[in-house]
Amino acid sequence: MAVKVLILEDNPVARSFLCRVVRESFSDANHITEAGDLETARRHITLAGGATGLHGVDPFKLILIDLELPDGNGMELLAELAHYPATKIVTTLYSDDEHLFPALQHGADGYLLKEDRFEVLVEELQKIVRGQPPLSPAIARRLLTHFRQGAGPDVAPDSGFVNTTGFTTSRPVPMEKALPEHERLTPRESEVLTYLSKGFTIKEIASLMGIKWFTVNDHIKSIYKKLNVSSRAEAAVLASKQGLV
Repeated sequence: MAVKVLILEDNPVARSFLCRVVRESFSDANHITEAGDLETARRHITLAGGATGLHGVDPFKLILIDLELPDGNGMELLAELAHYPATKIVTTLYSDDEHLFPALQHGADGYLLKEDRFEVLVEELQKIVRGQPPLSPAIARRLLTHFRQGAGPDVAPDSGFVNTTGFTTSRPVPMEKALPEHERLTPRESEVLTYLSKGFTIKEIASLMGIKWFTVNDHIKSIYKKLNVSSRAEAAVLASKQGLV
């Protein structure tokens, strides 16, 4: 089954370029939908189940979002899609803090600069399969510098994507408290967590379970949210202490 991708970009040349990047990045057959403005993007998203990705429909699994658009700013869409079950990547020309950190705070799972070489963008997008955030090299350096300077955690991104920046600090996790019924792992999530605890990559887990890697990533996001953790190490420790795996 094709993986559905939405590319929101007002420049036709840049949009065509990003389509090529997506097709080169993933071996799965992709169904790419293009949008040149927010209104068109919202219409496509509504057809795919709305901003929350309603059960029973086929939502987009990857969304590339430009920031400066003819009818608004891409951050508006990021905020609207806070609970949408897709990996959301900003693709822009802006590398400054005024665009970077608000985008991450609004739910971006990655941040790529369109000025990067084709090969660099392909390599960064492929990191999704490995559970790593797609970040242009210049953006990764900016984030590293920012955190090395001791910035407070209130500006750190919190998108829910696996290993969103790689620079997050561990936070206390209650080990003895039983999970409420609605926060207990499903059998599928428990299976994913077991493989994670054994060190398997997202792509390996997908192969072992016979599912798409995007689906594995969705399970991991749900696991992290339910267990209130931010890394596979924290998840493995908590799961072991509570007998979840």
